[in-house]
Amino acid sequence: MTDTSNPATPFGGEAPQGAVQPAIRILAQFVKDLSFENPRAPESLRAGGPPPQIELGVELNAQAREGGLYEIDLKLTATARREADPVFQVELIYAGLFQVIGVEADDLEQVLLIECPRYLFPFSRRLIADLSAEGGFPPLMLEPIDFAAIYLARKAQAGEGVVGSA
Repeated sequence: MTDTSNPATPFGGEAPQGAVQPAIRILAQFVKDLSFENPRAPESLRAGGPPPQIELGVELNAQAREGGLYEIDLKLTATARREADPVFQVELIYAGLFQVIGVEADDLEQVLLIECPRYLFPFSRRLIADLSAEGGFPPLMLEPIDFAAIYLARKAQAGEGVVGSA
C-alpha cells in the first residue's frame, strides 16, 4: 500500500498530478415560469372528435453566475390544437443552477446546452404531464429530446462550426 494524494480515475489507476476530473453538480432546480391555458373549457373536454395535434417548442439558455456557477433555463411550450381551435397550451421554464468543474473552455458550451438540460428534462416532462392531466386531458408525455441535435442545429443556423462534428 502506498501513500499518495493523487485521486483515482474512474477506471482504476491514478489521475495525473493536478488534474481535476470533470464533474457536473446540480445545486438547485426550480420552476421559473409556468402557465397552463385551457381557453375552450369545458367544451374542449368533451370526448369525440379527432385527436389534437401537438406542437412542441424547445428553447435553451445558459447564463454565467457568480462563483463559477451557471443557470440553465429549459423552456418547453406545448400547444394542442384540434383543427384550427386551440385545446390547451402549457409553457414551462424549468431552470437549474449548476457547478461545472474540470471542463475545458472549448467544451463548456456543449456541456451547458446539452448535458445540463438532460438532467432537467425528466422533471419538466413530469410537470407538463401533471399539468395536462390536471387540466382535464390525458397526460401529455413528451418524448425524450435530443439536446445534441438542437445544439448542432442552433450552431448551424448561426453559421458557426462545431469542433469535432462531422
